[in-house]
Parts: sequence; C-alpha cells; structure tokens
Amino acid sequence: MSPRGRILAGTFLLLGLVACGKEEVPGEPFRPAVCVDPTTAQARRPPEVRGQTQCGPIADFTPINSYQGEFADVAQTVEDAVVLVDGRCTGTLIEASAGPVVVTAGHCVGLGDRSLLVFNFEDQPDGDPLVTEGTVIEQSQEPDYALIQLDVLPQVRPVLLSAVPGERLAIIQHPRGRPKVIAEGEYLDACNSLLYYAGLDTLVGSSGAGVLNRQGQLLGIHTDGDCDWTGRGANRGWTVESIVAASPYLVDADIVAR
Repeated sequence: MSPRGRILAGTFLLLGLVACGKEEVPGEPFRPAVCVDPTTAQARRPPEVRGQTQCGPIADFTPINSYQGEFADVAQTVEDAVVLVDGRCTGTLIEASAGPVVVTAGHCVGLGDRSLLVFNFEDQPDGDPLVTEGTVIEQSQEPDYALIQLDVLPQVRPVLLSAVPGERLAIIQHPRGRPKVIAEGEYLDACNSLLYYAGLDTLVGSSGAGVLNRQGQLLGIHTDGDCDWTGRGANRGWTVESIVAASPYLVDADIVAR
C-alpha cells in the first residue's frame, strides 16, 4: 500500500472508532455506545423480539419470591402489578388519573385486541393467579407502547410513573412466558425518548416489562434487547415521558417525579 493509502486507511479507521463510541481501554470497564442519532438506520429499525439478549455468560434471573437483592424492599410490592400478556409478553398495571391500566409494548398487541392477562404467575406464588381479559385502547410503534383496559381490576397496588432514574435499575418480567423473575442492571443514559441499560438480562417474553428505578417506580417500557453472551451491548426501551406525551389516556400529572 502506498504512503497515501496508509494515511487514508488510518483516517477511516479513526473515524470508525469515533462513530462507534469510545475505544476500549485495557483495565477500564467497557461501556457500550448508546444514544444513537435518531436519523440513523439503527435507531429507525423496528423493535427486535429475539432470544439473544442475555447480557453476559450467565442469565441472572431470580424467581421473584426468592429474591433477596438490592431491590428487595420494593420488589415484593411492585411485583403484584406485573402481568403475563397473552402468554408472550409482560405488562405492568400502572396508576393513571383516568384509572389504572396495563402498559406493555406496542409490538405485542394490536389496537382493539382482546388480551388475556395473568397476574401472580410465579414460582411459590403468594396468592391465587388472577386471569382476566382486557381491551387494547392504545397501541403505537413509536413510541413502542400499548395500554390495556382490564375487565376486572386485581386487588393490587398500581405502579407509579417516574422520570427520575438511578445508578441501578430492575425489570420484573416473564421471559419466554415463564413464571415471574427479576433482573438488575446499570443505568446508562436516556436520550431521543429511549432509555439504555447494561447488564440487565431480558429474553423473548420480556418485551413490555417495566423498567424500574430504586424506588420501584416505572421509568420506561423494555422493548429491545441488544446484549450478547460476552456482556457487550445495551438493552433499551421507551421512556415514560415519551409514552405519556404520545398517549391520549395518560397525562403529565401521572408522572409523579421528574
């Protein structure tokens, strides 16, 4: 290769490293690139529903009724509001001025659908499962969310909405339609209406699960997995603020902390 060719190749390599995020430095923890420009193809791609969203070599899921981790003081209250949606997604009963509704991912259901919802589907359940139906009253792909109005409200406390994250996040979910589990991870950033987190395992079936802050409040809806078994990449979802802004049913006052 000519000297000019070597210079050009080096320039393109440098530009590629800048475009993809910070180059990995030996001895420092790797942080994935997040907050992609919303005009890029990656940001515009449809939500992914796939199995390869395990962040690291071990699937760090804990059955909710045997969980003793950092979120233990709030998990047992919040988990009652987490529901299996149509056997293939997760949802959360949230507090709203117009009345509690289940929020899930928009790619899980269609507008006007009649969904089957199962509360208290878990190992060593602390109560009887409640099976009910509901009607999808809102559905959107961008932001990726849906609201389901239940025929029968369970006797559980709806989860509050918040726009205030913390260093650690948790997701209570039904991966692959299995009994309820919890996983924890690191908050990375929020931008372009998306919430990014690392080391927080999800699988197919986790779509629509609520992303919780340390106070047990719902920050967003998990919609997309982009981790791999090496621990690289980040999972993401849509923020509560973007969902409320798009929703005719929800109002700004439903967000209790900003």
